[in-house]
Amino acid sequence: MTYGPEGAVRPDIDAVRSEALGCTKCRLAEGRTQVVWADGNLDANLLFIGEGPGFHEDKHGLPFVGAAGQLLDRLLGEIGLDRSQAAIVNVVKCRPPGNRDPLPDEIEACRPYLEAQLAHMQPDVIVTLGNFATQFILDQRIGITRARGRRYDRRGATVIPTFHPAAALRGGRFGGTNPIDAIRADLQEVKKALEEAARARQGEGANAVGTEDHGEQLGLF
Repeated sequence: MTYGPEGAVRPDIDAVRSEALGCTKCRLAEGRTQVVWADGNLDANLLFIGEGPGFHEDKHGLPFVGAAGQLLDRLLGEIGLDRSQAAIVNVVKCRPPGNRDPLPDEIEACRPYLEAQLAHMQPDVIVTLGNFATQFILDQRIGITRARGRRYDRRGATVIPTFHPAAALRGGRFGGTNPIDAIRADLQEVKKALEEAARARQGEGANAVGTEDHGEQLGLF
């Protein structure tokens, strides 16, 4: 079954989740405590994608529950959102040992699960947190420092790349940019993009009412 952006099938997301929870497709299964599937609302219009689970996520079975997740929650609160209004997932669903970067074959093994989440949600806005999520969604080799600060149209959504919250916790600057300031600025763009998507849907609804079929037979040309 293909869940990719081209000719995607809208999946039975509960069945895909059950498959993921028992997955042994790559070496990450050997060291995990549990699969980290998602948190928040998979029927929301906003999707955050991170890299992979860390120690706390592996322990609790939920993404972004450690310090980086707490920071993300605080920053979401600053724009009037919380996890009930978004879904949070990772590129890989099992913790890489020692919190190392996921390897290319591990990302490919896990690809069907993220593709299924994308196909199920069909979100208006996707926020990619860090290099791996950004490269996955944009389908190009690009670093987050260069990618962030602009919007992209991919998979029928507005994609807004930003730094992973863990980068802000580490401190320092990336290309002269303070990560936490960048995340705040990018989340303001997220808020704007959500508002624009909501207005567009309202407009489509009004147009549908205005063009309601009253029984006339329409011409072919």
